[in-house]
Amino acid sequence: MSRLLLLLITSSATLLVFGLWIPLKAVVAQELLEMAWAESQARQTESRPWPWADTWPVAKLSMPELGDSMIVLAGVHGESLAFGPGQMMGAESQRGTVIIAGHRDTHFRPLQYLEPGNELRLQNRDGRWQGYRVQETRIVDSRSEFIDTQNLPVGTLLLVTCYPFESMDAGGPLRYVVEARAEGDANTRLLSQGSSGQIDTVAGL
Repeated sequence: MSRLLLLLITSSATLLVFGLWIPLKAVVAQELLEMAWAESQARQTESRPWPWADTWPVAKLSMPELGDSMIVLAGVHGESLAFGPGQMMGAESQRGTVIIAGHRDTHFRPLQYLEPGNELRLQNRDGRWQGYRVQETRIVDSRSEFIDTQNLPVGTLLLVTCYPFESMDAGGPLRYVVEARAEGDANTRLLSQGSSGQIDTVAGL
């Protein structure tokens, strides 16, 4: 009986550790990224959070109504997204369209609570903050819908993650998109600086 109890306790502990590993890694990584971001701002240069990292902080995203903020990394390849949301499009100056993608079960889980009118803020390396207002949230199918960056208003910020948030399917086709507009640019419809035509809706997040 004692062996069975020990086996059950060991199995439960193992499952708990594996279940917490991804969220725990995300939290620890954000602390290291905060330090790298501070160094990037102080030196005004790319600062990798650990020696073997293949990415680096490029911005800081804040969601004031939700009391949440996070460091944004360069690129959206699998390794970078494991540690934080990644910027797949956008310049250092944050002019034109900015697209940031992240995992629904870690950093971008709060996206489901954003509503039209909510404020978003994005800080660049020189310390300046750009304010945005959420315009809408929508669900898209990555198999059939593309983001036409040439048809987006100037000052658009798109946050993209997988959907539904509670799904156990890690490779589903649905995406949750939050569209926000830089304050002051909501009614300006021009070609976004740095646009490159159509891109997919981050298949495989």
